[in-house]
Amino acid sequence: MQFSTRAIHTGQAADPSTGAVTPPIHLSSIYEFSEPGVSKAGYEYIRHGSPNRHSLEMCLASLEGAPEECPALCYSSGMAAIDAAMRLLHPGEKLLLARDIYGGTISLAEKLLRPNGIHVEYGDTSDIEKFSNAITANTRMVWIETPSNPLLTLTDIAAVSRAAHSVGALAAADNTFATPYLQNPLALGVDIVMHSTTKYLGGHSDLLGGALVVNDPSLYSQLLTLQKMTGAVASPFDCWLTLRGIRTLSIRMQKHCENAASIARFLQTLPQVRKVHYPGLEEQPLFHLAQRQMRGFGGIVSMEVDPDRAQRILRKTKIFTLAGSLGGVESIISYPRLMSHSSLSEEERQERGITDGLIRLSIGLEDTADLIADLEQALED
Repeated sequence: MQFSTRAIHTGQAADPSTGAVTPPIHLSSIYEFSEPGVSKAGYEYIRHGSPNRHSLEMCLASLEGAPEECPALCYSSGMAAIDAAMRLLHPGEKLLLARDIYGGTISLAEKLLRPNGIHVEYGDTSDIEKFSNAITANTRMVWIETPSNPLLTLTDIAAVSRAAHSVGALAAADNTFATPYLQNPLALGVDIVMHSTTKYLGGHSDLLGGALVVNDPSLYSQLLTLQKMTGAVASPFDCWLTLRGIRTLSIRMQKHCENAASIARFLQTLPQVRKVHYPGLEEQPLFHLAQRQMRGFGGIVSMEVDPDRAQRILRKTKIFTLAGSLGGVESIISYPRLMSHSSLSEEERQERGITDGLIRLSIGLEDTADLIADLEQALED
């Protein structure tokens, strides 16, 4: 089956007891046993599994191309999913992260992993040879985002995976910005794919969740055991909402990509804009990589302007909502310096290219002409 068909049907058969086409929400935290030690339908306790979570896990695994014996693992947030993956690391092992990644991932690495004996290093993935050379014998995990947050940096997924596997390390990719509709890292060699399902997969800014998808049954077993012990699982209602969002993922992503490309090209024409970051622009240094490993260029555009102008733009937009998330049907404008990367020091932000004039745009599904008009009036002197 093709992507859109799987998004609508995998794990979402009609309810056998009522015939309801939309899966019901199962809010029960406990499940009746047929006899001691024998569950009726494979469910015992909500921390160990629930019907709505199981449906979402089957659907996500299918969309990412995971084998049947490796359903996705769904968590209470994207950060809970990242934390779960990082728990595979042990003191003395090295974690190599892409330099341009979500600020929350950096905070977790610096404030939890480094103090507990994990060697944390960063590398510039735009120089794939240099980044690959930083993967050494004690590297246990390599973590990338592509496109990255907030500079839309691209990483050669296949090359990183090969380099990681050459020393027995795990390759992990945050696929939140691309979604499985535009990119499938497992097919390019990655071991772990992470999603903040709060974003494009849910798509309506009304839920919180995260997910890990793997292609190795042994690795899946390790993560499942950790999940059962730690308990940071997605709620039934959030799973139900995420599945509802996934049903329209393909058509939404097509429009997100179309609108974002128009916005990026428009911003390029403005003298007030110093630089535009968007993988779909031919002028971007890794445009050919985007063509090779993606099926579309996504709905996020970042731009750099003078710092004083940035503050005015953030206050003047009328259709763009000033908020700290992304991936909803509504267009969102955010300021990484004080939002997604506010936990970093000024020196760290500057080192990563997160300037005081950097603005991130999550392009929604509104009419493109209205979005352009809103940005145009906000950018006026």
